[in-house]
Amino acid sequence: MTTLSDLNRLDTAAFVDRLHGIYEHSPWIPERAAAGRPFASLAALKLALQDAVALASEDEQLSLLRAHPELAGKAAIAGELTAESTGEQAASGLDRCSPDEYAALHQLNAAYNARFGFPFILAVKGPTGQGLTRQAIIATFRRRLGNGLPDEMAEALRQVHRIAEIRLNGLLGIELAFGPAIMDWAEELGTISDDESGDDEGILTCAYMTPAHQRSAARLADWMRDAGMEVGIDAVGNVVGRYTADDPDAKTLITGSHYDTVRNGGKYDGRLGILLPLAIVKHLHARAERLPYHLELIAFAEEEGVRFRSTFLGSNAVAGRFDLALLDTLDAGGTSMRAALQQAGHDPSTIPAIARDPSTLLGYVEVHIEQGPVLLEKGLPLGVVTAIAGSSRYLLELEGLASHAGTTPMSMRRDAAAAAAEVVLLVERRCSGAGSLVGTVGQLAVPDGSVNVIPGRCRLSLDIRAASDEERLAAVRDVFDGIEAVCARRRIGLKVEKLLEAPAAPCAPRLMDQLGEAVQRAGLPRFDLLSGAGHDAMAMAAVTEIAMLFTRCGNGGISHNPLETMTADDADIAARVLLDFLHNYR
Repeated sequence: MTTLSDLNRLDTAAFVDRLHGIYEHSPWIPERAAAGRPFASLAALKLALQDAVALASEDEQLSLLRAHPELAGKAAIAGELTAESTGEQAASGLDRCSPDEYAALHQLNAAYNARFGFPFILAVKGPTGQGLTRQAIIATFRRRLGNGLPDEMAEALRQVHRIAEIRLNGLLGIELAFGPAIMDWAEELGTISDDESGDDEGILTCAYMTPAHQRSAARLADWMRDAGMEVGIDAVGNVVGRYTADDPDAKTLITGSHYDTVRNGGKYDGRLGILLPLAIVKHLHARAERLPYHLELIAFAEEEGVRFRSTFLGSNAVAGRFDLALLDTLDAGGTSMRAALQQAGHDPSTIPAIARDPSTLLGYVEVHIEQGPVLLEKGLPLGVVTAIAGSSRYLLELEGLASHAGTTPMSMRRDAAAAAAEVVLLVERRCSGAGSLVGTVGQLAVPDGSVNVIPGRCRLSLDIRAASDEERLAAVRDVFDGIEAVCARRRIGLKVEKLLEAPAAPCAPRLMDQLGEAVQRAGLPRFDLLSGAGHDAMAMAAVTEIAMLFTRCGNGGISHNPLETMTADDADIAARVLLDFLHNYR
């Protein structure tokens, strides 16, 4: 079995020969990467190979892509593939396609080549390395046909690197210690959903205190117990696992994230930050190893605000900032939050007792999928978060006058939708090109609209975020000044409901540095980035220092979507980095 030490000792020619087949018919890649030896880790080797491709000319990159065979194409049928490609395609059953599947792949291959000029490339062993189904391969093929050339070329190269990563693991006999379990748990938890029948089969929705939410909590509690933790579910629904230190008076380091989801969400948002530390605790417990502090893993019950439009319920309770007035909030079906908790067996009156004493805490660290494309485009599996952007969210209702579309002159209209259109563009103009500032109108509706009626009413949301509260609040003021001017000019009434006002949450520099050092010890460069999305760490910042580690998000960085994805290898290196951080915490 080849080892990393072997690769570091070989001369360049032998190094290139040993890595034959890692990149399809492209020996120039390991030849250029060889200059970076000795590699401190497998991650460093993978990064050097990736950099060799990134620094190559476009013609060289295209030759690499064109060296790959079509999926279930003529070469596969004729048995002319490399041994590596043959094994990979067989692992996903591409050698056992039905006639209809062969026909579909043949048609897709032809369309793809005509559009892009190189074969469709997909790591058919998938995120877990166990293989994608033929149906998933065909669905991905069809989806990526809609990409533009630059985006698809970048994605094809990323898939080449994923194929190489899996092949390197095989060459070096690498068995991932944490990644497979994390991915398996995410898959299993992803089968528990509020939508489980009919056309919604396969959709993941886990809203606060629904039956699926309670079943998810019970499953997490079972896994925590199996991992050697003391476990309880508190009055707000948080699943709390505690891995105690030998010293009962030791302080506590908290980690975790949320297990609720948006409607039709992804499997890793929030849940990665629960399952990854869970794998670490299981590892520690199997070795009878205790940390010099108590480690508390909290699966926060609610972060997304789907059912009651109130976010961070679980983490705000831990931080001592749960607003008891929210208990009277009603969901769309008229059930109050108080009643939902009681029906699930919780006593809402005891929620204040959940709050942690800051003097007992060392800090809070959260691992989370990035939910964006930055790490993906940088080619990095991990990033250290500098701060979580503050957010201002509102619902706006614009009130005009519904009137006949054919008989009302343009100059006499009070068109609520036209005013809304101006607002959307106003938000885009004000929030573009200004540092970390972003603005979004994510909901836009014309209630009771009709094709032949001028819209008399329009509802829309407004979400403004920035790393700086000063920058964010200045934008909010300017946007509302503009909205009022639009409404005055168009004679439109305005109602505003504030949904959220969350200040920016900077991460603690000392914890960031410790995470960064752990990343570097894993053989990766430290890369810092801002989180534009909100996280439970924002609430926890009220009670202790916080830090966050981001993992790379695949499929263009998409999240809050069934296409949200990551790999077992990225989960594994993130777990090893977090374990290093825990071992070296100071």
